[in-house]
Amino acid sequence: MIRFSREVNAARRGNTPIVALESTIISHGLPRPKNLEVALEVEHLVRKAGATPATIALIDGVIHIGLETKELERIANDDNVVKASTRDLAIIEANQQSAATTVAATAHIANLAGISVFATGGLGGVHRGHTYDESADLLALANTPIVIVCAGVKSILDVPGTLERLESFAVPVLGYQTNKFPGFYLTDSGYEIEHRVEAAADIAAIWSYRFELKTSNCAIVVANPVKNQMDLALHNRILEEGLAAAEAAHVTGKAVTPFLLEYFHAQSGGESLRVNIDIIKSNARLAAEIAIALPR
Repeated sequence: MIRFSREVNAARRGNTPIVALESTIISHGLPRPKNLEVALEVEHLVRKAGATPATIALIDGVIHIGLETKELERIANDDNVVKASTRDLAIIEANQQSAATTVAATAHIANLAGISVFATGGLGGVHRGHTYDESADLLALANTPIVIVCAGVKSILDVPGTLERLESFAVPVLGYQTNKFPGFYLTDSGYEIEHRVEAAADIAAIWSYRFELKTSNCAIVVANPVKNQMDLALHNRILEEGLAAAEAAHVTGKAVTPFLLEYFHAQSGGESLRVNIDIIKSNARLAAEIAIALPR
């Protein structure tokens, strides 16, 4: 049950570069009406760079790879759109629901369709203070051959714990023009990246060699730091206050991350929103460059 948009179908027939885009940022990550405006702009940036955008979502139980304008509007504005990870896909199809896809689900669906490059905002990871509480994103990256361009992991998570898990899963992490692992809102999370690349062509070469060496069963994470980060003092204050607020409200498990992200939006005076938008635009542009550089 997969349906391709007319634009993505044309790119598939012509064997031209395609960039997968997640839809959770549209349905749950950005406020209305900014979410639809940003989604359209991100798709425009991918096209302008020379690739085809393929925003992925489920509509009435059908997987859509590439959204027509009305479908994009529905994901942006329908209160009944839920979030879907890989474990949810079959259930949502069976119940004919509509859902936006997380990093894990988007990577899985893109790989099913033969799409090799995926742009997102920030990865999920290990949650603070909970060694075994971690995002399904990590397991998806361990099992999905795709290049994923991100701004590191969200700074509200356990960054060193997440990097250790990526190492355990043998997922390579490449710093794009940096040796510092970014922390989503911040250009530098305080942790080093062992491998650095300077251009999309470098990433394409690594992708090709991994297939030759048969080490291509997992993702390549391209960490692309935001250029104009959130004020560090403001970030640290909001994070500390947000963690305390979550504990006081007895917020636990998978509810912690959306709680803290909303807390940042509410308390940063628009700064976290600005950085979030800058991140997805920058990552989409870089993902398009990588998709173009990959061998067809």
